[in-house]
Parts: sequence; C-alpha cells; structure tokens
Amino acid sequence: MQAHADTLRLFFALPCPPEQATAIAQWRDGQLPGGRKVVPDNFHLTLAFLGAQPATRLEALKHLAAAIEAPSFELKLDGLIALGKGFVCLRPQSPPAALLQLATSLGQALGAQGIMLDCRPFLPHLSLARQAELPPHCTPPTFSWAADRFVLYLSENTRDGVRYRELGSWPLAGAGAEAAG
Repeated sequence: MQAHADTLRLFFALPCPPEQATAIAQWRDGQLPGGRKVVPDNFHLTLAFLGAQPATRLEALKHLAAAIEAPSFELKLDGLIALGKGFVCLRPQSPPAALLQLATSLGQALGAQGIMLDCRPFLPHLSLARQAELPPHCTPPTFSWAADRFVLYLSENTRDGVRYRELGSWPLAGAGAEAAG
C-alpha cells in the first residue's frame, strides 16, 4: 500500500557502502537458505526510525540533521542476532561509543521537535533477511567500514518491493577535524 504523498515513511541510518553490501550479501546467501532476503542496496544500520511523518516536516528534519555534530568511526559488524519474528541481522558485538552517541544525539534532537522514537533501547543491527532462522553454529566474518556520514531515508513501496531512497546526507567529523579546529 503506497503512503499518501503528504506522508513520508522516514528513518535516519548509516548507509552500507556498495562494496561491503556486496560482500555481506555473498556471505549471507551462502549461510541463510531461506527467508526473504534484504536487497543489498537496502543494507543500512538504523539510527532513528521516524515512521510516517508529514511531508511538510522534511525541511525541519534536514535542518535538525545538519546541526548534529558527531565524530566518524569504524563500524564493525561481527555478530549475528535474531530479532522479532524471523529477522536475522548482523550486529556489532561491541558498538563504538561514537555510534551510541550519534543515535542518542539524534533521538534527543528529534524528541525536542516532538518526534518520539521507539522506547526500546537502541540495538544497532543490519537486517539480512526476514522470515528466516538464525543458522546454528554460524559465526560471521567481521564486516567493517568507516562510518563517515549518516543519511535520511525515505521508505518507498515499489513493484519490486520496498526500496530506500536517500533524501539527505550529513558528514561525520573526521578524527583530525576536531584537532584542526
């Protein structure tokens, strides 16, 4: 069912670089025999799920994101987890403090704008498949990349399934950027 043009299904996330998405999909396809596999172009790590938002709020959300100051960091996905009803996901076994702070900063800024997020604790993960089972005794290799930006995505229903479209992107400060200031 397509959302009304005046309502957008939005979320902030860390995008997965294409080369990592390809490697993750190749590994996943050899490990998970069933389930509905997430398209590699949709791989991301959600920072804040906003759900249905009025389209009129889009510019304010972009302005809010531009005001977030956070350092870049290396994101390592080195664990597997099953969530909810059949979601198999990669996750960081030890989430970096910068990731947790970025999610907290976004949550606080959104809360100040009256956008309330899910009350569950932040659990960073990258969904691999839905309606799948966690393979027994399966340990993933470590997938990692430099998280140097975060994105506002629009979730769209298409004939080929759900697709995520980037509406805006904001850089995370490099390690040297703070020292140079």
